[in-house]
Amino acid sequence: MGPQLSAAALATLERLARDLAVEAGRLVIERPHGLGVAATKSSETDVVTVMDQRSEQLLRDRLAAERPDDAILGEEGDSVPGTSGITWVLDPIDGTVNYLYDIPQYAVSVAACVGDPTTPGAWETVAGAVYHPSLGELFHAHRGSGAFLRTDSGDVEALSVSGETALGRSLVGTGFGYAADVRRRQGEIVARVLPQVRDIRRAGSAAIDLCWVAAGRLDAYYESGLNPWDLAAGALVLTEAGGALRGPGGEPAQTRLTVAGPQALVDQLAPLVDTP
Repeated sequence: MGPQLSAAALATLERLARDLAVEAGRLVIERPHGLGVAATKSSETDVVTVMDQRSEQLLRDRLAAERPDDAILGEEGDSVPGTSGITWVLDPIDGTVNYLYDIPQYAVSVAACVGDPTTPGAWETVAGAVYHPSLGELFHAHRGSGAFLRTDSGDVEALSVSGETALGRSLVGTGFGYAADVRRRQGEIVARVLPQVRDIRRAGSAAIDLCWVAAGRLDAYYESGLNPWDLAAGALVLTEAGGALRGPGGEPAQTRLTVAGPQALVDQLAPLVDTP
């Protein structure tokens, strides 16, 4: 799947992902007032802010300068083809509604992938970073390196998923879609899961949720409706922290379903949330 990459090449991709995520995150958090909704997407509640567009343009411009042969798949813009076998998967603001409401739970996600990110099971993230600018926290990894949390103050911590093995003692994260009929089905699943776990959290950023599972701040996580840009960087951080990912019917994690956490919890949680 994709080009063969040395450890040095992977580390270089990771450093670039880190630098880009932090630069875009600082642009986002230092925004001037008045940069509100620019457009809507799947529904009138699925918004794109002006800063989503500015953040993604910054990322695209930097990549065009640094890695002109790489492809780009971003949430807010057209795909850019490449010849290197590397595709950068970008989420300029993951948690846009939180950002719009000034709720400090949003992130910039930058991932370098091989394979076709639009086809489940046909791609792999090889380096990635998720920057949470409100907390000054950068989650990052490259394939085979382990996962790390780096703070703006310079502290670095190796990440490891929770050691919890009982679903009934687990704090579980999730999220909801924008369309009313989708949320209705997701609400039915929550009603089934809630009595079986310690509690449920819905913070509004899939990238942060995945990284928080990697850090043991959540025991497990599930959600349907994720796109590659929601998933790419956070999934690598999670697996490099010792976690597992699963999709519907045991397939790779994908839009239909992503379940994440320690393998023991994924095995218990998946049957509760994996519905047709």
